[in-house]
Amino acid sequence: MTDIQYSWCAAPVPPGLPVTQAYGWLVCPRTGRVLIQEHEDGLHNLPGGTPEPGDDSLHATVAREAFEENQVRIGPETAYLGYQLVMIAGREPFAQVRLAGVIDGFAPRAPDADGGQLYRRLMTSLARAPGVLGWGESGHAQAQAAAEAARRWGLPVDAPAPDGYED
Repeated sequence: MTDIQYSWCAAPVPPGLPVTQAYGWLVCPRTGRVLIQEHEDGLHNLPGGTPEPGDDSLHATVAREAFEENQVRIGPETAYLGYQLVMIAGREPFAQVRLAGVIDGFAPRAPDADGGQLYRRLMTSLARAPGVLGWGESGHAQAQAAAEAARRWGLPVDAPAPDGYED
């Protein structure tokens, strides 16, 4: 079993620390709920993935991945929340960046081009999301930072609609 440690850092990524992933806390402006992708095996994750050479920013990575995985368009405004420092025994540490963003629209669901999986789009409150994800204290800190950004944008995250699927 690999020894992995995760630490949430509400700060810019330090120079020289590689960023291997960018994930988005994407909030629906009508319902105040956040998108959690549900995998076929019952696991959950935020939309996002590995930055690619054609991505001109971490926002572009999240926007590309959100559409590829969940057929969700996000608006131009995002907020950098921080990064998760990942330390694995025998490897150099790396960062997994988190952004908050606003969902602009949902296209019909389709299989992910990378792997063919068809994700369900679970929409839940930011308060409930860390438990769904199973991310512990780090997830709660990230969700709180996403809620603060969403409040600045005037989104109804303090009175979200009930949980449901956007299928």
